[in-house]
Amino acid sequence: MAISFFKQKNNDVQLDGRPIIDLREVNKYYKTAVGDYHALENVDLQINAGEFVSIIGKSGSGKTTLLNMITGIDRPTTGEVWVNSTGVHELNENKMARWRGRNLGIVFQFFQLLPMISVIENIMLPMDFCRTYPIHERRKRAMELLELVELADHAHKLPTALSGGQQQRVAIARALANDPPVVIADEPTGNLDSKTAESVFALFNDLVAKGKTIIIVTHDSGLAKRTHRTALIADGEIVNEYVAKVMPTLTPSQLLQATKTAKQHTYEAGAMILSEGTNADTFYIVSKGTVEVILPRPNQSDVIALQLGPGKCFGELEFFHEKKHRASIRASEAGPVEVLAIGYDQLSGLLEQSEATQEALRQMANKHNGENLSWRGVSS
Repeated sequence: MAISFFKQKNNDVQLDGRPIIDLREVNKYYKTAVGDYHALENVDLQINAGEFVSIIGKSGSGKTTLLNMITGIDRPTTGEVWVNSTGVHELNENKMARWRGRNLGIVFQFFQLLPMISVIENIMLPMDFCRTYPIHERRKRAMELLELVELADHAHKLPTALSGGQQQRVAIARALANDPPVVIADEPTGNLDSKTAESVFALFNDLVAKGKTIIIVTHDSGLAKRTHRTALIADGEIVNEYVAKVMPTLTPSQLLQATKTAKQHTYEAGAMILSEGTNADTFYIVSKGTVEVILPRPNQSDVIALQLGPGKCFGELEFFHEKKHRASIRASEAGPVEVLAIGYDQLSGLLEQSEATQEALRQMANKHNGENLSWRGVSS
């Protein structure tokens, strides 16, 4: 179904290359009887316009606090929160509610529809509050949104007459009322059966395709894997997403340990990162750009055997085989490269905590060793 009545498109967001959501060194402390509780610690999180991002973590990990920072429901103790070029941390209470109404659509786990007014009136409320549309256009827009979520026939019913899945769709329509650039959903499928949850997820995908930025907070790791990116939060800190991609079998606390251990290095386009034959002591994860794996061949020119992008790794082969670099690695000529470096001593400590991760990396190393020999024309 067409949603041409959405003004917001990806290429309409004028952010000069900046992310639409940008959290910078955000800390949040709460006073308790036993002292300060550190709910968020040095959180940096950037989300670009048009992305579909999931935030996952166990109960008490800081998901809700992080969400409250983005929505302005709560404020950081230190740090900055920027949403659609506005410093949310700087807004006073009077400005906050109207800013939120125009810039964010929020979908709650338990719908929070007003039970004593009709479905269409629930959707019109945000427009009435923010005055984003002329009075004579609001009912028509509300009906268009109900058509989008396939509930136009229920417009004049009370919310209590609808099923849970239908109420969630009404809540999504209400979140879209003021055409906000960002939609945030807190456990949007947590109370729905699998079929209804699938239809809600499909609706989010459609909205992303039309230019909305969608953030969902969820406990469902399977659902999270279907979004563009996943931000895992553990003990109030964000786990590096590329570390999580390379070692998904580590626990959240182990991933956080790996994130803290990893050191970031930047290389200019075309720069040599490692040379064949030198001693190996580090495991690398690509976090930006592309690296090229270069192999020499007897009596032939060197060959680019592989190109590795963000979320790929190198150095695992050498960790399991002789600790000597089996190939040269350089940054692609296409642009600069960022890698995360974990020393073999630290990697060994991580793998001792997770047999599954150790076995996965070992299998990867053996596979790459066979490919290495094949490229060189050497029989294994």
